[in-house]
Amino acid sequence: MAKAFASQGDMTEKEISFTEVGNGLWAFTAEGDPNSGVIIGDESVMIVEAQATPRLAGKVIEKVREVTDKPISHVVLTHYHAVRVLGASAFNADQIIMSDAARAMVVERGQEDWDSEFGRFPRLFQGHESIPGLTWPTQTFSGRMSVYLGNRRVDLMQMGRAHTAGDIVIHVPDENVMFTGDIVEYHSACYCGDGHFGDWGKTLDNIAAFDVDAIAPGRGGALVGREQVNAGIDSTRDFLESTWRPAARVAARGGSLKQAWDAVREACDAKFSDYAIYEHCLPFNVARAYDEARGIDTPRIWTAQRDQDMWEALQD
Repeated sequence: MAKAFASQGDMTEKEISFTEVGNGLWAFTAEGDPNSGVIIGDESVMIVEAQATPRLAGKVIEKVREVTDKPISHVVLTHYHAVRVLGASAFNADQIIMSDAARAMVVERGQEDWDSEFGRFPRLFQGHESIPGLTWPTQTFSGRMSVYLGNRRVDLMQMGRAHTAGDIVIHVPDENVMFTGDIVEYHSACYCGDGHFGDWGKTLDNIAAFDVDAIAPGRGGALVGREQVNAGIDSTRDFLESTWRPAARVAARGGSLKQAWDAVREACDAKFSDYAIYEHCLPFNVARAYDEARGIDTPRIWTAQRDQDMWEALQD
């Protein structure tokens, strides 16, 4: 390659924050690294997102043990990406839950995604030798399901395609708080390499309709209060539209991927270059937007080789 991905040189440790977003509800965040959520019920704890390795999951467990000694009974995975799921074994949970669509994507592309993400972003795979293998759910669902942690009800819902085709959100109705996974980000770039630009905005509308009091996003700081929630949803929407429109215009006139890259940079750099993982996400976002604009509905599988081929094309 002409040069390495931006993320390959990102070896700086991020500062962890642990923010209470509702009674017994916590957001584990780390300056744009993948977030996790903690839901404390009457009898046990649910974790949302497992981190990339058991070692990194251990950092979440350390924070959980600062606020409760209840056992961790459930791990809920909002989608299939390696940086979200491969640390699940550390929690020793009775149940690992994801959507039927997300499980199908583990079958179809889980190993390729692991290999690709490991090559792109080595810092996020600290302790990778402890990963026992692909993470498989013990339970799946389509549409909606509820889990009871004692009397506390937790609703798991598919709101539409967005970051992937298998995304779910987690809503805790007694506090009106939502854990959105990577459907919503805050001052962090959205990774759209496996996304659905045409559906993502409608999915954001579905989330906004809940009028929640707080959101724990996939990356970036916790959004507490209606003003911050709306700001997070609006900035996510702006990021997506600013990426999609220039790429789609280039594709419509038969332009090249490199021309789409240049057009997206012109539209996005001034607004988003200070967002976490912006440079990391940009080539994958442009490639996916360019594909979708040319009628490719199902995102093509990223492999370590495809990553390199795409990056070399953009450097030409």
